[in-house]
Parts: sequence; structure tokens; C-alpha cells
Amino acid sequence: MKILVFGSLNIDLIFPVDHVVRPGETIGSASLTRSAGGKGANQAAALAKAGMDVYMAGKIGADGEFLLRLLESYGVDTGCVSRYEGATGQAIIQLDRDKQNAILLFSGGNGRITLDEIKGTIGKFDRGDTIVLQNEVVRMAEIMETAHERGLRICLNPSPWDTNIGALPLDLADLFFVNEIEGAAMADLSGAPPRRILDRLAERFPTAEIILTAGKEGAYYGFQGIREKGDIVDLPVADTTGAGDTFTGYFLAARSRNFSVGEALAAACKAASIAVSRMGAMEAIPLGTEVF
Repeated sequence: MKILVFGSLNIDLIFPVDHVVRPGETIGSASLTRSAGGKGANQAAALAKAGMDVYMAGKIGADGEFLLRLLESYGVDTGCVSRYEGATGQAIIQLDRDKQNAILLFSGGNGRITLDEIKGTIGKFDRGDTIVLQNEVVRMAEIMETAHERGLRICLNPSPWDTNIGALPLDLADLFFVNEIEGAAMADLSGAPPRRILDRLAERFPTAEIILTAGKEGAYYGFQGIREKGDIVDLPVADTTGAGDTFTGYFLAARSRNFSVGEALAAACKAASIAVSRMGAMEAIPLGTEVF
């Protein structure tokens, strides 16, 4: 089985700050770090570090070539990444004193993907392969519909959340990865506890597995009448960027190794806990030898 991650490739610009800047305010940052990111690239890196056969699809400008070299160093096949004459996606990340982040995105190549590129890429994969998607690239509906027609298993992380997600063919998804905010929005249950959100989503999408991550509370799994929970490993937090992407990659990798749902949740929680104890996004993702 091959895994295709069709998603974003970004250049992350990280500014450590005392607090997230307020409207009309100017504050200083003691440093600036330029690193590789994008939810798609992060998830591909996590899958590769966990030992999976993973392919990356997306679009970059000339300034993003270093992203491909880094992904390739982890074992990701980047042959499905397109180029264009423009800028690669950019993320401006404010990291406050409590190690929480606020992110401003510029789509760049992530917003220039064409229907021909979608069909050409997905046509290289076969029934039974898996496609992993997020919400940082355009033409999401076309990607999902083309993948479904091809017989691929669709794993969707609807992040970052926006109102357009409701217009996607969500019933085509076989597995959802959501955090509490995304899950509550999908379930129309603002402020509800994780278990209630999980129950509503399992009811609304009866043919899909639901993974709901809840920060320090760990992660929850729901599929029809099945419910499982995984707990985090308590480590000092340095940077939460990429935690959910790490979780996604390691959960899928663990399941491919025939781990039970409970074992996969534990492995994914452990991987995400290690990642947040380190600075950066892609570089902070642990190796499979650290997790399994």
C-alpha cells in the first residue's frame, strides 16, 4: 500500500514573542527562524520517519526547493510536486511565552494547483492506496472526488478550519482527524466535551473512523459503536507547531503495522508529545525508533 499526501508545502518564519500581537500593536522578537513546514509536508515527513512508503504532491516556487531536499532526506518521494513561477506558501508563526502559536498563512503554490495536476497525480495510484488531505490547498472537492473515483482510501484533516469545509463531499472520507475546535464545528456542538463531539461525529459519518485530538487530554477514537482513548506522554512543551501532523502520520503508520486502535492512539500520542518537546515543525518530528 502506498500513501499519497496531497497538501501544502510552506516556508515557516517563526518569531518568538512575549504574547501574540494585538490589533494596532507592534512588538519585538529576539530571533527569527526559517524552517520547513506546511501541514501536508509535515504529515508526509511524519509518515516517512515512521517507516511508511509515502509520496508528496503539491506545488512550490523556486524558493521552496529546500523543502523537497529535506523531505527526500526523510525518505519521501517528491516526484509528484509541481513547480510554478511564483512564491512557495509562507507561514508567519508567532510563538508566545507559553509556547502557544498564532499562524498567518500565504497560500503561494498551495493556491495554484490545477485540475490536470490533480488527475495526473492521483492517476498514478491504485485502489487500496491511501490519500491524506488537509485544508491548505485549493480544489479540495476535486481532489476528494478524483481519489474516490480511483478507489483510494481518503483520510481528511479539515485544518485550518473554515466555512468552506461544509461544502466538501465529506461523506467520501474514510477517516477524519480533527481537534476539538474542528470537531465541534463539524458536529455543530460549540463548547461541548470531546466525548460528546465524538459521538455526534460518529453518528453523522457512520462509515468513517473519527480521531479527535484534545491536547493534554490525549486523543479519542470513534467508529460506529467503538470508542477508544489514548493519553499523552507528559513532557515539557517547547513548541506545539506540527503536533497534530505528527499524530496523524504516526497513527496511520501504527495502524499499517497492524497495531490495535488503542496501541495506535498510544503511539501517536507519544510521537506528538515528543514533537512538542522540541522546537520547529518537521525537524521536531521523532523517528520511528523513538516511538515504536
